Amino acid sequence: MTDTPPTTASDVADAPLEIGGHRFRSRLLVGTGKYRDNEQMARAIEASGAAVVTVAVRRVDLDRTKEAGVLYHLPANRYFLLANTAGCYTADEAVRYARLAREAGFNEFIKLEVIGDKETLLPDTDGLLAATKTLVKEGFKVLAYTNDDLITALRLEAEGCAAVMPLASPIGSGLGLLNPYSIRTIKSRLKVPVIVDAGVGTASDACLTMEQGVDGILMNTALAEAADPVLMAWAMRNAVEAGRAAWRAGRMPRRETAVPSSPTTGMLR
Repeated sequence: MTDTPPTTASDVADAPLEIGGHRFRSRLLVGTGKYRDNEQMARAIEASGAAVVTVAVRRVDLDRTKEAGVLYHLPANRYFLLANTAGCYTADEAVRYARLAREAGFNEFIKLEVIGDKETLLPDTDGLLAATKTLVKEGFKVLAYTNDDLITALRLEAEGCAAVMPLASPIGSGLGLLNPYSIRTIKSRLKVPVIVDAGVGTASDACLTMEQGVDGILMNTALAEAADPVLMAWAMRNAVEAGRAAWRAGRMPRRETAVPSSPTTGMLR
């Protein structure tokens, strides 16, 4: 923090997001699902300013040459493509799809999901830990989607995760950040980056989440299901930047009594 207010862009410059030895220009990560079409997806992702874009290995065509496919619209020289194991319900299944992604030409990074319940899409933490252990041994850099439980987060870090990704609220719910305390606690205890994943619904949710001090946010449905996905992507980009700046600046203390905003000394009588 500084006592001198920022006056230029360089005054508010932040360190880049760093995960697994890679640096990224944006703290907003985005997905590719649920858009009306690939053109809308591409425009929204561009408006978001995101560098990291996630792709569900088991749900997309991995052939980059097909114009009808998602990957055709995501140039590898422009975006860092992060394969994910969305839709996997066992550790073995998640490991299998992570290996498939690497064989298909993706990098060593994997967003690991092992779902434990079809209705809530909450993670199976036992399966997640087991898959993490296997994939880390095989040289993957694992970004693990998990619940907002500190103990699970610590165990994932101990198993070698490159980043831990606690949820704000259930996937696709748009409920926003339900437990700020848990997210702050996880962030304060972990040394690896904490990227909040799932549940953000609008720009105010993103701003509030970043104000907890986390390293970034991953979102998909909040953009794809907005009435105007491109405009929402732009709003989210600014909200993430604003929330991050507010956390760095340090908010004023909360008080239960009023405090005059003007000096009380030297007043005219």
